Amino acid sequence: MEFSSKLLENAVNEMSQLPGVGKRTALRLVLHLLRQPESQTLSLSEALSAMRSTIKSCKSCHNISDTELCEICSNPHRIDDVICVVEDIRDVMAIENTSSFRGLYHVLGGKISPMDGIGPNELHIKSLVDKVKKGQIKELIFALGSTMEGDTTNFYIYKQIQDLDVKTSTIARGISVGNELEYTDEVTLGRSIINRIPFEASLKS
Repeated sequence: MEFSSKLLENAVNEMSQLPGVGKRTALRLVLHLLRQPESQTLSLSEALSAMRSTIKSCKSCHNISDTELCEICSNPHRIDDVICVVEDIRDVMAIENTSSFRGLYHVLGGKISPMDGIGPNELHIKSLVDKVKKGQIKELIFALGSTMEGDTTNFYIYKQIQDLDVKTSTIARGISVGNELEYTDEVTLGRSIINRIPFEASLKS
């Protein structure tokens, strides 16, 4: 792809590094930005810069946040002794959109996957186990995608806490095996949380 401007080429190269964005799509997006008022492009640039430099990870659940404690964890109306364990922030957003869960979350930051070099120490598992050990959590809901990696992660966490006084459950299998939560429709996901089953029962299925 030939460019008449080095500045344009640099912008396209940077844009094309985004997931699912090839060079042609990147070029179309960059040209679109060039056609917009300069103030709009600057607003986008400033928003991205501010997000990258000031966004935080919630010190309690590891969700993204503007403050040390995210809005969900700091909400006094949430049920603070029920925690939904998810893979990443997209799952938090998906579950919140169902309006079916009023507890708190714990974002692992991924799933155990030896093939990808991701072990328990690369995830936020220890901080979750520490929460349970404090004795203030009544229930953990495993809401990882129903993949081999998700099931492995669920089982690993379960083994770490099975001797502690906490109920463990998993979302009902209204979600197809192999599917990720973020792509599941809100009604199905909401029902899966409401109709969750004891985790021990899922091991027998």
